[in-house]
Amino acid sequence: MSERDSLESGRHNLESSESKPAGFDRAISKGSWIVLLVIVIDQVSKYLAEQLLVLHQPVAVIPFLNFTLAYNTGAAFSFLHQAGGWQNTFFIVVALLMSVVLLVMLYRAPVRDLQFAISLWLVLGGAWGNVIDRLRLHKVVDFIDFYVGQWHFATFNVADMAISIGAFLLILDSLNIYLFRYKTGQ
Repeated sequence: MSERDSLESGRHNLESSESKPAGFDRAISKGSWIVLLVIVIDQVSKYLAEQLLVLHQPVAVIPFLNFTLAYNTGAAFSFLHQAGGWQNTFFIVVALLMSVVLLVMLYRAPVRDLQFAISLWLVLGGAWGNVIDRLRLHKVVDFIDFYVGQWHFATFNVADMAISIGAFLLILDSLNIYLFRYKTGQ
């Protein structure tokens, strides 16, 4: 490659990078579809649970899993579920504030931090899945009942699973254990 070709190529790369929108190389420009996917699956599954299940009546799926319709006015493990109603607004505000924090973190994260970005997108999608319930019903629809023998884990939903998986990926990321890596074109 001649010197002139090299200069032309460098100028072309500079021009194309200048034409990219702000944040194009950041994690926020990729993966927002994960949030939408989590919200859609979560809301469709909750709708089906409300249509097909009877409140607190388990339906066996496999030997350690039931579908059981339940409503939660509190947080995880029904924390604050008997707080008198103020907790719904509190959890909506917390979710909105955390959403802003997560979006800032995604904007600052390079796109190559794939596992970190996926984890934040999953947490964001799960949080918004539950916020939609809180805005619509003033409570969260839960229906997945995992159990071993007589011991039952707290009933949860798809949004809760997304938040948990995202948190797990964040822990792995902090330990430099990667299940997802950004692949370059090289």
